Amino acid sequence: MTRAIRMAVALALMFTVAGATPAWAQQRTDTPQWTPLTYRPAPADNPLKGFMPYAGSYQAFPYSMEWFYIPLREVMTGPRTFTWAPLERRLDEISRRGHHAAFRFYLDYPGKPTGIPQFLLDQGLATHTYDDFGNNGVSLAPDYNDPRLAAALDTFISQLGRRYDGDKRIGFITLGLIGFWGEWHTWPYDGWTNPENWMATDEVQGRILSDFAAAFHRTRLLVRYPNAQNAALNMGYHDDSFAFETLPPTSWHFVQRMIDAGVTGKWRQQPIGGELRPEVQSCIWDQPISCGQYEDWAESVTSTHASFLLNQTPFDGAGFTGDKYLRALAGARSLGYELTVTEDSLRAAANRRANVAVRIANRGVAPFYYDWDVELAAIDHKGRIAKRWHTPWSVTGIQPDQPPTELSTQLDLGGLHDGSYRLVLRVANPLPGGNDLRFANTSQDVQTGWLGLGTFTVR
Repeated sequence: MTRAIRMAVALALMFTVAGATPAWAQQRTDTPQWTPLTYRPAPADNPLKGFMPYAGSYQAFPYSMEWFYIPLREVMTGPRTFTWAPLERRLDEISRRGHHAAFRFYLDYPGKPTGIPQFLLDQGLATHTYDDFGNNGVSLAPDYNDPRLAAALDTFISQLGRRYDGDKRIGFITLGLIGFWGEWHTWPYDGWTNPENWMATDEVQGRILSDFAAAFHRTRLLVRYPNAQNAALNMGYHDDSFAFETLPPTSWHFVQRMIDAGVTGKWRQQPIGGELRPEVQSCIWDQPISCGQYEDWAESVTSTHASFLLNQTPFDGAGFTGDKYLRALAGARSLGYELTVTEDSLRAAANRRANVAVRIANRGVAPFYYDWDVELAAIDHKGRIAKRWHTPWSVTGIQPDQPPTELSTQLDLGGLHDGSYRLVLRVANPLPGGNDLRFANTSQDVQTGWLGLGTFTVR
């Protein structure tokens, strides 16, 4: 009997699935023999989902992303000149903590010094002063319809995309730039509540949307309000009054805007994020809930299919404790994807090969939106990686409320010495030091990122 045939027979007889007893053995067959894996909730700090704080190092609550605002004037120094160091510094600090960044550029943040580039003010760009939102004349609202500002934003967005589209340090970018806090509104100066209307025209808004859509093809974008103008664009949405002004039927609430724009299913391809309204960031986790005004958490999550939320309060100081902490942790886990391997299969094949297959289900509310490498590896008896395989698999877009997605590949076992090995799987985070995507299974090693699939012996 040749070595290749001996090895194939040994594989067929000696493969054992993680979490199961060696309950079956088989000769080589073309029919997969599926063995179930056991579910366990995935970690709350899985990448690109859950609660995120303002940029910084925190111990009180798990997280994988950090948020920051940045004034445009810090990086744009002239009509075509830029100093990217302030953005680089923020991105580097966050990535060194193993986290992805989510951020927004602004021109007007109430209570903070203006974000308008100085060269535009020197050119005579018209501005409005105001006292609303505690601003007391500190920030300035620009004339968004001035052609000089529009041209500057064209250039900025183009250069931002050229430099940062696909940057591994970045999770999400919200469009920002327009309106108070970059939230695409100037209420109460909207022409209805107040006769003055400081908001950019539909034409200018469309121009900014088109600029971002043209500049970014890999990094995911989110814009504040769903509407007909952005419905067909490759960008998601952020609800910055989550669980406060989210649910229908009120016309300005987030989900009602999604309904009116016909984009209630857009989450299947584009991410939804936002901010848990500051007024409810603590009280919504009380039992009973102590908020004066709030909306149901679970309904808000399932209606929006949100993946991540800015939620600073659980991170401050000592954070939450006891049952309140556990309720907030469950809330964070309920956002976004939760991928679990429901079954796997290994079959011996000829010529020192093995056929491997997995079935992956999504128990969350949204898919995973990035295309990260999926790897398999053989771990020897000393815990070392004896061989690694880069698979053609992708977990991108595996949908909730759908049957499990089956992925299969054939492994070349050449180069493995006689002995026993553990077969493991991981979805590798491209950010150095970042958490890999961890599956919701008992055989998931949350530290290394590898999911145990079973053992096999080569003889």
